[in-house]
Formats: sequence, structure tokens, C-alpha cells
Amino acid sequence: MPVDVPLTSSQLVVRACLCLVAAIAMFGGTVQLILGQPDTSPRLDNVHRFMAGVYLSTGFICLWAGITVREQGFLVYLLALAILLAGLGRVLSIAMVGLPEPKAVWIGYMTPELVLPFVIAGAHYLGTHKG
Repeated sequence: MPVDVPLTSSQLVVRACLCLVAAIAMFGGTVQLILGQPDTSPRLDNVHRFMAGVYLSTGFICLWAGITVREQGFLVYLLALAILLAGLGRVLSIAMVGLPEPKAVWIGYMTPELVLPFVIAGAHYLGTHKG
């Protein structure tokens, strides 16, 4: 599709959601790479910083996918799945070891991870399956 054609409303929703996730992941990944996992074992700090790198790189992928949303197909669904699985990981953690303090902050982290994947996938589906 030519670049001079405006994005559809569905593409704009996907772009906005992916750019929001990108900003969160790039900021969060950078902070966690720098801070590590304080007051823990070297093993847990190592795993924590590794996962922070994965988180940061996922942010770059989301940013690229959001910018190039016109050209994206199945990648958008895979990113939505990754976001959902991250949110479900939080749900599992809360079920097994409890909700960290301050509770509102952690619920605030988890809520978009459980909602945005459906918005992203639904808007992408609508944008690619017109008519």
C-alpha cells in the first residue's frame, strides 16, 4: 500500500497500542537491566537481567512493528500473544506467591498486559480482513 494513503482507524489503534507497549518495554527493560534484582542470589540477578534484555528487545520489535504497521501480518498476533503471556505470568505469580506491594502498582502493570493483546489482535484482524 502506498505510504501517502492514510492509515485506517484499525491500523492507527494497532500502531498506538504497539508504540505504548514499546515505550513501556523499552523503559522497563532499561531500568531492570541497570537495577538488576537487588537483595537476591547471583543466579536470580543473572536471570532477571537476561529477561530484562528480552523485555527491552521486545520493545524495539513492537516499535518497529508499530511504525511499519501497514506491512505487518502475523507478527502483530505474535506480539499480542507475547504481551498476553507476560500478563498471564503475573497472574500465575500472584496466585502462587501473592500480590507485591504496592498492590495498585502491580495491578496497574498487569491490566494492560491482559487487555491490550485483545485490542491489538482485534484491531489488526479488522484492519486486514475488510469486507
